[in-house]
Amino acid sequence: MTEKVLSVKRNGFKVMFLTIAALIAFVAIFVVGIVFVDSEEAPVLGGIMLAIGGLGMLLGWIPLAGLHVMKPQEALVLTLFGKYYGTLKNDGFYWVNPFCTSFNPAAKTKLNQSGDVNSGNKAAPAVIFGANGAVAGDVAAVANNKISLKIMTLNNSRQKINDCLGNPVEIGIAVMWRVVDTAKAVFNVDNYKEYLSLQCDTAVRNIVRIYPYDVAENVDTTGDGMADEGSLRGSSEIVAERIRQEIQSKVDDAGLEIIEARITYLAYAPEIAAVMLQRQQARAIIDARKMIVDGAVGMVEMALDRLEKGGMVDLDDERKAAMVSNLLVVLCGNHDAQPVVNSGTLY
Repeated sequence: MTEKVLSVKRNGFKVMFLTIAALIAFVAIFVVGIVFVDSEEAPVLGGIMLAIGGLGMLLGWIPLAGLHVMKPQEALVLTLFGKYYGTLKNDGFYWVNPFCTSFNPAAKTKLNQSGDVNSGNKAAPAVIFGANGAVAGDVAAVANNKISLKIMTLNNSRQKINDCLGNPVEIGIAVMWRVVDTAKAVFNVDNYKEYLSLQCDTAVRNIVRIYPYDVAENVDTTGDGMADEGSLRGSSEIVAERIRQEIQSKVDDAGLEIIEARITYLAYAPEIAAVMLQRQQARAIIDARKMIVDGAVGMVEMALDRLEKGGMVDLDDERKAAMVSNLLVVLCGNHDAQPVVNSGTLY
């Protein structure tokens, strides 16, 4: 299905005024016909005028059904007796074939935090289609079948997914999208909004299972057969871009464009969050200890070199070992050292 944009003139006001004038004329003819029927001069003419006026009043309103007001960034898909007629995409006041009907199966569907078109008319309670299913709610359904061409946001609810190491993580994404082909959006899928929501869920699961939550050894996230340092926490922009590409590949047939995808929430699942926090704390403590020991060894080495070069003290191997031990205890200890003053000789 290929989109066909109607290039009709914006002659809505012209048709509206002509139709109203014609209806007024038919009413006048009908009234005059009543007068002539009651008179004895031209009862036949009065009957003809009654028929013309009544038929005109009965059918004269039909052209008004072809009037459509289009706002900026709105589209209206029209069908004529079941066949695709065309799409109105430019703003203005239009008149088209009055027997054309608008069609949009997703008109009453509202995505979570999506900027759907809403004319302000109240309707029956609709259904909110979130990221993980449908939840009934008292939402004003869209009264018309117009399709919004604006950039809209789908705030995907948090999902629990296992990463490549099998650890359950919770992740939420926000997807910026818009309709670029109204014919595909309306006719190729049953409901393009539901379709987008389900494809977002699938894409997130397909991409998240490739990455570990944090950097892990011997994990290939790029598919080149070599281990790398990709992770959900450290490569969030790369992960988001891969999610966007995955969604885009699935919704091309629905006439949708995925502009951007961003990770809005990322954390370990509650059942393992405490354990993983202890693991991160232990790793941080080990890294800090390594840094302290490296610094302490360098300081001890510098102190011994300074003492030997200055010739202040001549230490044998045993005394050097004792001095090194004492300095490492002082520099690597968690508490302040308690000084001991030696008032005697060194040996």
